[in-house]
Amino acid sequence: MPSSKMVPANGKISIAPSLLSADLFDLKQDIRRVEEAGADWLHVDVMDGNFVPNLSFGPALVASLNGRTKLPLDVHLMVQEPARFVESFAKAGADVITIHLEARDNVRATLEKIKALGVFAGVSIKPDTKPQALAPYMDLLDLILVMSVYPGFGGQAFLPGSPEQIQGVREVIRQSGRPVWLEVDGGINKDTAALAARAGADALVAGSAIFKAADPVLALKQIRQAASDI
Repeated sequence: MPSSKMVPANGKISIAPSLLSADLFDLKQDIRRVEEAGADWLHVDVMDGNFVPNLSFGPALVASLNGRTKLPLDVHLMVQEPARFVESFAKAGADVITIHLEARDNVRATLEKIKALGVFAGVSIKPDTKPQALAPYMDLLDLILVMSVYPGFGGQAFLPGSPEQIQGVREVIRQSGRPVWLEVDGGINKDTAALAARAGADALVAGSAIFKAADPVLALKQIRQAASDI
């Protein structure tokens, strides 16, 4: 189960701004803005150009943030061989490491490795992966990340079938009897946040809708409000 560091007070929906959409030239200021706006986690998308057709961040970014932000670091490995990288990200300061169910490595062994490193373990599924495929791993999971877009690029639109996918994952969690966190990533904005929250999300990842907004602080608050008004 996520620690008190990961679980927000008062049972509110967690908001995790994705640094993939932040201004890297002014990253410090962007992070300060979302901290002040009440963000709960920082989401770090890691892409290898293989599992998804894009490249992004490595452990060095996580290490540079560790200890310089009060927010937990939520690392999403969109990589073909996550077992090669989990130790580096754990040492860099990741609070959660999420791998993909569809990646090449042995899922159970990789999750066990994450847990052994003292980090919370997550699994993400693509939109076409059936929620029931998560069932064999529920004993190891602290978090499930439902992709509401096809992973690889920011700024995509929330897929129409996503609420049903989220509901399916919520049912798998219920059947497991374990307090697994349900996070949703992809196309989250003030219009779709309520759809995800109503379907069962505990946490929402938003990138472009926050960092590309004219007023990122207002955008984050609007997403939280929309998710809360259900």
